[in-house]
Order: sequence, then C-alpha cells, then structure tokens
Amino acid sequence: MSTRTGSHQLSNGLIVSGRPEHQLKERQPTMAARAVPYTGGDVKKSGELGKMYGIGFTSGDHHQHPPGGGPPKLPSRPPSSSQHNSGSARSGPNSGPLGPKATNSGPMSKKSSSSSFSGPMTPIQPTGLITSGPLGLGSSSSNRRSGQLDAQPVASSFNKAIYGSAVTSLVEELKLGFRVSRVAMWVFLVVVVMGLVVGAFLMAAVKKPVILVAVVAVLVPAVVIVIWNYAYKKRGVLAFLRKYPDAELRGAVDGQYVKVTGVVTCGSIPLETSFQRIPRCVYASSELYEYRGCGGKPANPQHRFFSWGCRHSEKYVADFYISDFQSGLRALVKAGYGAKVAPFVKPTVVVDVTKDNKQLSPNFLRWLSDRSLSSDDRVMRLKEGYIKEGSTVSIMGVVRRHENVLMIVPPTEPVSTGCRWPCCLLPTYVEGLILTCDETQNGDVIPV
Repeated sequence: MSTRTGSHQLSNGLIVSGRPEHQLKERQPTMAARAVPYTGGDVKKSGELGKMYGIGFTSGDHHQHPPGGGPPKLPSRPPSSSQHNSGSARSGPNSGPLGPKATNSGPMSKKSSSSSFSGPMTPIQPTGLITSGPLGLGSSSSNRRSGQLDAQPVASSFNKAIYGSAVTSLVEELKLGFRVSRVAMWVFLVVVVMGLVVGAFLMAAVKKPVILVAVVAVLVPAVVIVIWNYAYKKRGVLAFLRKYPDAELRGAVDGQYVKVTGVVTCGSIPLETSFQRIPRCVYASSELYEYRGCGGKPANPQHRFFSWGCRHSEKYVADFYISDFQSGLRALVKAGYGAKVAPFVKPTVVVDVTKDNKQLSPNFLRWLSDRSLSSDDRVMRLKEGYIKEGSTVSIMGVVRRHENVLMIVPPTEPVSTGCRWPCCLLPTYVEGLILTCDETQNGDVIPV
C-alpha cells in the first residue's frame, strides 16, 4: 500500500496523517532562556534595571568589564530574540520597551541611561522597591508609605471654592417671618389709635383717665408679646422642630410632609470647609464677623453700632443621602441645584481676633487675601459650621417617589410652626427644606 501524501503508516498497519516521528525536528526555542540570579532586593544585582538608575556594578556581578576599560559586554542572545527594541517580558531583565531614544538593545552607559528619562529620577528605596514619588526626610526602612505621602507638607491654598450648578450657594440669610392677617393687623391699629384719642380727650375734658388707662393696659402687653416673639423667634422654631414627630419612610406616601432623622452620606459632590479643610461634608459654611464700636467701619449696610456684623459669608449645600433610623431606608435629599434650604447648624469660632490679641496667623492672612479682604486693625471672628458624612441630622421636607427612587424635596409653601399660646408665640414660617443638626454631633460621627 502506497503512503498518502502528508500521512504515514504505523507499525500496526494504521494510516494516520502527519509526518513520521523520526522526521519531526526539535522545536527551537524562540526566547532566550537564561537563569536570573536571586538579587534579594538589591538593585545593584538586577542587571540593566540598576543601570537605568545610574547604579554601578560590584565586583560580584555577572557582567564583567573587558580589559582595556571598554563598556561592559552583555551576554550574547539568540538571533530570534536580538531585535532593535526588545519588549518581550521574557527576553531578559528588562520587562518593557525602552524609551524612544534607545533604539538598540545593547549596553547603555551610566550617563545615557540616567538622562533618557524626561522627569526627575525616582530614588531607590533601601528595600529595592521603586516608589511613585520622592522620599521624605524622615523615611526609613520601617516606613512603608511611598510617593507623595512622605513628601514635605505643602502650604495649602485657601481659595474660595467654585462649585457648579449642582451645589446650592446660600447667599441670603435664614428668614423666619410672622404671617398675620393684614385685616386683623389694621383693625388692631385702628382700635388702638381711636382708644388713645378718645382717652386723651376725656382726660382733658372730664378729667377721667379711665379709657386712657384701659387702652394703655391693652397696648403694653401687645408690644411685649411682639418683642418676645422677635427675641425668641429662632429658639421657638428649634423647639418646634425637636418636638415634631419622626416619620417612617416605609409608610410615607407621595407628597407627604415628613421629618426624617438618620445618618447622612455624601452624594456625587462632597463639600469641604474653606479654612479648616474638613473633607466630605454635605453642608459647609464659613462666616467672617466684625465688631463695630463707636467709630468703627460697618461690615455691611445694616451693621449697627456696638454689635457684630457679617462681613463675608460662604454657605454651600449639595444633594446627599439619609438613612432612616426607623425603617432603614435610604432617601435622596434634593438640596442642590438652587433648592431652598433652611439650615439650623450652629457654627463654631475657629479664629478670634480681639483687641488684646491682634496678631493674625499666616493661614488666616492667606484666607483673607484669597478673598480680597483687608486685614487692618479690626476685631474679627471666623466661624465655620459643617455637617460631615456620618453625622446624625434631621430633615423636614416632602416625600417624592420617582421610578423606585425615594426622594425628599423642598416644600412649595412655607411651613408654619403654629400658634403656641403657652409660650406666647405667634405662628412662625420657615421656607424651604429644613436641615437641623445636633450641636455636639461633630465629635461623634459614625464612620461610613
């Protein structure tokens, strides 16, 4: 039987395809196989890697200088692997292609190897590891941090943060107003004026001050109640917010006004305070106040004598998430994109410049100069307030459900606290999304 082309017959008579085994040639290795000595982390023994960083070879290295002082001669390589740019991972100590200037895979001098990189030469750690940045002054073999973490601290900038439209800038001050019917107000004023006129006439004509005393007896308590409401306005609103019952998000319906208490987490845009540089905040504020004495300059047009006035204010709030304590559900609070927000967060004094201590710190001077504020002889206070991620806060707003997404949005109408007769407080209205935070929560933040 004749043998077919490309096939052969075995000893048992079976005809199989392919050439006989004695005709198969041994496959030549395509890559250079060379034993790499163990370096133990010493870059001086790692071949061409040490030369790239300008480190010479010791007498015990496997590359020896030929007599005559010429460059070191590398071991020869098979023709299959000696190409212009040897980028194979198994072609030798070099694990990647050389730079565009190195067109040959031959020896490189110490000067040319260290100057072929455009950036600064990265130092070698004592352990032989290559880090991503310069070493610090106090780095040692026990210091495992690398890169810019070990660098010297750079003076931080206090430039004013510039956010996009996704972050709400609260330019106006918190407004808490009374809403009394204009008709009732005018009727009360007319009755008071008529009582005063009649009382004065009877007192002059008949010498009977009974009506005038009655009018004054009615007018004085009314003035006292108005003054009391203006003085106790904000504290009355905070008392109302604390007593307002918490709602459960699981059973809240669309359009319901609720109060939710829980832990907050940042949204897509975390905030940062401008002076203390506290990161990952959902609300951040920085306010500069100045005290005006008898002949001082006013901080703003409404600044009165012998009082503190706000000279500069930065308040930002963005969208964030809140996890309800009662149900465990997570809701998106829509506080960004220009939403109306009423924050009740007490700021703390971080810089206090008094008459006795007028020496300003360099950081505070830089903060003032970045905002083009003068640092002349003034009594100033810098206050910062923030709500950091992991803080416990309370939100009051309207529930919205959209495609399985639970949201809390600002109400369209102002919220009234109602008339509280035991405290002699008139109805106070708050506009926007109400955001309250415990004054002592900054030290007890839950890590998230």
